Amino acid sequence: MKGYYFITDSGLSRQGILSDVSLAVKSGVGVVQYREKNASTKKLFEEASALRKICRETLLIINDRIDIALAVSAGGVHIGQDDMPVKEARRLLGKDRVIGVTVHNENEAREAESHGADYLGVSPVFGTSTKKDAGEACGPAMIKKIKSFSSLPLVAIGGINFDNAREVASAGADALCAISAVLLSDDPAGAIRRFQKLFV
Repeated sequence: MKGYYFITDSGLSRQGILSDVSLAVKSGVGVVQYREKNASTKKLFEEASALRKICRETLLIINDRIDIALAVSAGGVHIGQDDMPVKEARRLLGKDRVIGVTVHNENEAREAESHGADYLGVSPVFGTSTKKDAGEACGPAMIKKIKSFSSLPLVAIGGINFDNAREVASAGADALCAISAVLLSDDPAGAIRRFQKLFV
């Protein structure tokens, strides 16, 4: 897991999430996370099914919903601190699917790793407007702290833009997500490639 980690956001999308993901995949992202908090189960299933077809060669992660991930044969799930415990998610998903966990501090990172997470989403690194319940910013220093003891890939999320992305990469992040910086760009593909270059 390296480079730009793409997360969908229907609220910021200009062309629709299927178009966004298609562009992201063509731009070389290795991971797409489908995150849609307020849709019906039917809509989630339909969109995730369509995304699965677009992400044939790209890891598709479903946010929160293990049932949807299983139903569309996605590559895995991303779960937060208030979602299903990692151990239970692993029991349902089996050993071959990827489980990512959002962590805000060292204790949560240690616990997620010990319970079988495959990667950690360190969030929010900076203040963010795309996730209202993200909590207080932990800063790039938290990435460095977690990197000092964890062997898992770290994905930096929250408030990242072109001005602070290099600091995030230098702190030890393996990948990053900058939703607004990409989706609100006049050249989203170019924005993705620019972030990708930080990890080459």
